Formats: sequence, structure tokens, C-alpha cells
Amino acid sequence: MTVALKKSDLYSSLWAGADELRGGMDASQYKDYVLTLLFVKYVSDKAKADPYADVEVPEGGSFEDLVALKGKADIGEQVNVAIRKLADQNDLQGIINNADFDDPDKLGKGKELVDRLTKLIGIFQDLDFSGSKAEGDDLLGDAYEYLMRHFASESGKSKGQFYTPAEVSRVMASLIGIKPDTPKSATVYDPTCGSGSLLLKVADAAPNGLTIYGQEKDNATRALAVMNMHLHGNGTADIRQGDTISSPQFLRGDTLQSFDYLVANPPFSVKSWNSGLENEYGRFDGYARPPEKNGDYAFLLHMIKSLKSTGKGAVILPHGVLFRGNAEATIRKELIKRGYIKGIIGLPANLFYGTGIPACIIVLDKEDAQARTGIFMIDASKGFTKDGNKNRLRPRDTHQIVEVFTKQLEVDRYSRMVPVSEIADPKNDYNLNIPRYIDSSEPEDIQDLGAHINGGIPDRDLDALQPYWDAFPALRASLFKPLRKGYSELAIVKSEVQATITGSAEYASLLSDSSAAVEQWWNAHRERLQGITSTTRPNELISELGNSLLDVFRERPLIDEYGVYERLMTYWNDVMHDDVALIMSEGWDGAAKPRSARILGYDKNKKPKYESAHITFGTGVKAQRWVMDLVPPELIVARYFAEEHADLEALDTAVETAGQAIEEYVEEHAVEEGLLFDAADDDGKVTNKTATARLKVAKAEGADRDEFDALAHVIGLFKAETAAKKAAKEGRVKLDTLTLQQYGKLTTADIQSLVIDDKWGGRISHEVNAEVSTLTQMLIERLKVLGDRYEQTIADLDAAVEVLSAKVGTHLTAMGVEG
Repeated sequence: MTVALKKSDLYSSLWAGADELRGGMDASQYKDYVLTLLFVKYVSDKAKADPYADVEVPEGGSFEDLVALKGKADIGEQVNVAIRKLADQNDLQGIINNADFDDPDKLGKGKELVDRLTKLIGIFQDLDFSGSKAEGDDLLGDAYEYLMRHFASESGKSKGQFYTPAEVSRVMASLIGIKPDTPKSATVYDPTCGSGSLLLKVADAAPNGLTIYGQEKDNATRALAVMNMHLHGNGTADIRQGDTISSPQFLRGDTLQSFDYLVANPPFSVKSWNSGLENEYGRFDGYARPPEKNGDYAFLLHMIKSLKSTGKGAVILPHGVLFRGNAEATIRKELIKRGYIKGIIGLPANLFYGTGIPACIIVLDKEDAQARTGIFMIDASKGFTKDGNKNRLRPRDTHQIVEVFTKQLEVDRYSRMVPVSEIADPKNDYNLNIPRYIDSSEPEDIQDLGAHINGGIPDRDLDALQPYWDAFPALRASLFKPLRKGYSELAIVKSEVQATITGSAEYASLLSDSSAAVEQWWNAHRERLQGITSTTRPNELISELGNSLLDVFRERPLIDEYGVYERLMTYWNDVMHDDVALIMSEGWDGAAKPRSARILGYDKNKKPKYESAHITFGTGVKAQRWVMDLVPPELIVARYFAEEHADLEALDTAVETAGQAIEEYVEEHAVEEGLLFDAADDDGKVTNKTATARLKVAKAEGADRDEFDALAHVIGLFKAETAAKKAAKEGRVKLDTLTLQQYGKLTTADIQSLVIDDKWGGRISHEVNAEVSTLTQMLIERLKVLGDRYEQTIADLDAAVEVLSAKVGTHLTAMGVEG
């Protein structure tokens, strides 16, 4: 039976299952097997749903034919035959049949190979991609990219260069000036396209699509790109194989073909770039020849030559191209003089899978190049988060780069338009190293000698916190009072700083105003959210939400709009995107229906392992396990059964109280020679069973009355706990039953309200308040640092030293030691 999956479930199950089966094979090789099967499954499902699908699936060449081979001794050979049929039917030879499914060196021999392929096919068997729409939010296309990202991460430094991180790709796609009315006939070219992810991000940024061209040196990687194009609905893309420098595939006569747009992430600093180079195709005309052992400028000049006279592009290159000398300096100077470089964005180090060195994006624009008088620079090197052993751009980082660049906003320590005259000045001599023009370092936290000597907190340190005083105009006067010129002191006890800030009317007002702004923003989009259907484009939806949220907080004091944006995007990626995809697939009513928990696999005793369930009735194999993907039970309980939930909490509290009574009584009396000492087991524990057994023995022995009473009392406590647990269990079953029944009573309007208002809206409002709290905590911590730093003057410290010296002297004298 096929099942509709959330994206996160699909991704994690594909990766976990595939990774478990790869054995000792290198990820860079194993990816070919997994991604080929994913492709065959996808095109097979699409062909069943659409007789006019791009890929025609012949008899004997479908995924169903692969399923029929499970467990058969010749499965490897026959999988190759089936995939060859699919390849021959669609002119995909050398694309989908590169992986040898009968290779004993990679997949094992005999039963090992049969079992591995049987399980591998089984991973994809129950997935249904017939409804996949390939609209930029396509489940399969994104799953393919997810797998490639993991394979790139696992493939090692020398083998992970086939994939450009999606965050970087989206930034580049947004920088090259694609307009809403750009026609599909407009061309985009990537001369080093890898698996094609960068090209697809650019095509997705164009509402009408683009005509795609790409070249890739490695044939196996080119095959990934062709499959990737099909999975994203771009099966007509022209992806060719060959070395871009020595054997460019896109020619017009004896010169290079030119394109409207260009994006590229070429291999960095290739030493043998001119191997086999016989025709330069005019790429270096008017420039110095790139150095023999570094191909960065060879690729860049190839890209310049491949752009039309109004063409625009974005290229990832190592930082060295910005400042290295000799021939590269000569080329760089000529490019600047011609005005081809529109902008430069410095990126964080360790973003890419093939290298850890820092890189930059060079934005190219030939249109009106001669009139260009400056280069817009951004230092985005500090905006990232750690992601395993790599760094990754956060949503706030990508959005800020794009917004600042497209609007040409000058931001202190981040971006500025640098005049060409400044770049050409002899002191810079056409050096484009970003730190020459943007000082992105944080201001030094200067120690104030005057404050250390005479006390007080320097006013300049308090002035640096002006965004807080703008948000809380009366707060500075509540916290500080003047001490002397240029210095202030706390007007309250240091321990009261936090309470003074968070207890102020201005802080409460900021929280209230922020919540009101979020509520108004959310209500403005409510109709849009209610209208989610199978034709919704999730990327457009979140873009609309994110941009409008930025606008709401852009002019508000203190709150960093990108911080709020990051919280929205994190929630979108963690929860909301899955919810939207589920609603698109199942509709509001279908997505809200409880479903049985899936079996994820089996343990060594062949017992099923289930996914986590929200509500479970019973135990073992016969248990009923219910999962609520869209509307978690706590939302139902909070809205419809608050009283019953309160009753259950009281019952749970009674269980805790009964347990504590037992623990306290046993702890008091189970000590040596205590009344319950003989009721303890070998581990010193007293249970209902051991206490009952001891009572029976004590009666036979005629033990003391006190022991009888203690045993009877503790047995009574155990009975009370058992009764409390039974009542709590019955209360839980009652509440779970009511909750499960309530799902069947929900109208579409009820479901939309629970999700849009309670689940999504409530969480986002909470996140905005959390952002305010985080910023306020930063103020509290800074004031604590300043208060601690200047709390004691040098005179105070000298006096303390004198006191301690005197004490030491007294002790030495008492010991008979003369100073």
C-alpha cells in the first residue's frame, strides 16, 4: 500500500535505509545506485498517472518490474536489463544505466547481493510519487537534492564537488537580475554544472522558467544532472559532457555560444587547466593569459566570453582571485576597467563540500558596463551556523545578502558601494580584497582606566547600547545616575537590574506591541493560508510571509527583523512546510485525520518497530497506535477538553504524591534496625511484594507490634499508589478516547482554526516574544559585565591587598616567622 509522506519522513527514511545498506562502499559510488532507483521509481509513477509524461516507460522497464525481481538469484543481472530497456526507450543510455547492479565487488556475491538489492528496492516500493508536481517544491526533486547533499557530505574532500549547497544556489539565483516577465526562451548556462542543482535553482527563480544549458567534465556526474533535470520537470535541458576549458561543447562557429544568464561553481585553483587546450576561442583576447598552474581566471574569462552583451552572471571563486598578483592582477585590472564586475560577496569559510577555504561570489553584468562607477561589496563571512563538520548559511543570512545587494543598501560593517576611483587608487592598485573596503570587525571592548581608578561606568559604554534606550526611553534613567562627567553609576542594586528591566512598563509595552504587530500581520494572511490547495506553491507562500514579516519589524525599535525572520523560517523548515505539503496532498480534512502508526522495520526477533504514536490504546502487536500529523492531540485537548485535562493532571499529581509518600516512609524505616529493614530485598529496596512477604513471616514469628503496623502502613501506601495509577490510567484512556472521537467531529473551519490560529500562529507569536526576550537578556548580560568590571576601583583592590597582607603578617608572627 502506498502512503503519503511528509517531506521530513521521506527524506530521513530514504537516507537511513539507503545508508544502512551501502556496506563498505564509498558514498560517492553508492549514490549512483540509490539515485538511479529513485529516478526509475519516479518516472514509473508519473507514467502511470500521466500517459503523456516526458519519460516513456516500456514493458519490462518499470519499477514494478524491479519489484518482481526481489529475492531472485539473478536480480542484479535482471535489474540491469530492465534499466537498460528504460534507457534505450528514452535516449538515456549512459545516464541511468551507469551503475552496475550485478557488481559483486560493490554489492557482494550470491545471497548477499540478492538480499541487499531486495532491501534497496523495498525502500522505494511503498512510496507514491504519482502526485509529484515538479513546481520547485516537488517532493521527489527535493528528496533527490537531499540525498545528494548527504552523499556530498559523506564523499570526502576529493569527491564531493558535484553539489553546491542549496542556500548558496538560491542566493546566486537571486543576484543575477531575473525579472518576473523574463521569458522561458531566455538562456541560462553553467559551464561546470555538477549535478545541476545550481541551474535548477536559477530556473526556479524565473516564474516562466528558463532554457537550460550545462556542461560537466565527469560523465557520471553529468548523468546525475540529467536525472535531476527530469525530476524537476526540466527534461529538455541540454546537459553535455566534456572539459569546459579544453573542449567547450557550446559553440557558434569558431567562437563560444553566448547566453543571457550564467551561474557557476567551478573547481578551485585547477593546476592543469590548460591540458589539451588547442583553441582558446578568444577567451583571453585583450587580457593577460591566466597563470599556468591556476585555472581560476581561465574559468572566469570563459564565463565572461560566454555572456551576451547584456548578460548577467554569478560565479563562486576562492578569495585569492580578489587580490593575487602578477598575471591575475593584470586580468583583474582589465575586468574592473571594463566594468564587468557588478558586485562581490564574501562568504563564510567551510561552506562547500570540496574545500574548506573561504570563497566569494563575483556578480557579473555586461549591461551598461562602461558606465559602471563602483563595485558593490558585501562581507557576509560572519553570518552562518554550524552544521555537522560544515558551515551553512541560515535563512536570515541568505535573505540579508539578497536584500542588501538588490537594493544596494549600505550597512555599517557589512556592505558598501566602493567607487572604482578608490579601487584604482595607487594604495589599492585594483586589489579587491574586501577587508580593504569594509571593516567588519566588532568594535573593541575597551577597558577604561579612569573607571578602574575612580569607579563608575563609562558613558560611552552605555551610549553603545542606544538601540535599547530607543526602545525603552525611560529605562536608562531608572538604571543609572550621573557620577561625574563622562561616567555614571547604577542607581539600583546590581542584583535588581534584571527585575528592573523586565518589570518595566516599557518592556511590557514592547512585548505587547510586538504581539499585536504579529497578530495583525498573521490575520492579514489568514485568507491566503485557508486557501492552501494542491496548486499552492509553498516557496511562494513562505516568501510572501517572510517578506511581509520583515516589513513589519523593519522600522520597529530594537528588534532585529532578520532575527524574527530566522525564527519564522526555522519553524517553516521544521514543521510548517511539512504541514503545508500534507494539506496540498490530502486536503484540510484528509490531512487532519488520525492514521495508524507505520511499521518502520523489525527487530532481531522479527517484532515490528513502530513510529512514535500520539495516542496508543493497549500494548504489543494488537495495540492501536494513532498518529496525528497535522493537528496534534494537545491542540484538541486545549480547545475542547480543558476540564478533563485538568482532572487528569490532578490524578497524575495524586500518583506522584503517593509515590513520594512511599519513598519518604521507606527511606525513614528501611535503615538498619529500622521497622522495614527486614522487608527490603538484596538491593535494599522495599516493594509491595517484599513487604507482603515479610508481613506473612512476621506473623509466623510473632514480631513486634510496631513492625506489624509499619508493614501494614507501607502496604497501604502501595495499595493507594496502585489505585492512583489505575485512576490516572483510566483518566488517560478516557481523555484519549474523547480526543480521538473529536477528530471525527471537526469541520474544515475547525481544522483551519486549530492549525492556523493555535498551531502555526501561536508558535510564531511565541517565537517573536522569545526574540524580544533574547535581546533583552543580551542587555542584562552586558550591564552585568560592565557592573562587575568597574565595581571595585584600584584603591579598593589596594586596600583589600593591605588587609590581606596584614592578616598574613599576623599569622607569620604567630608562627614565629619574622618578616
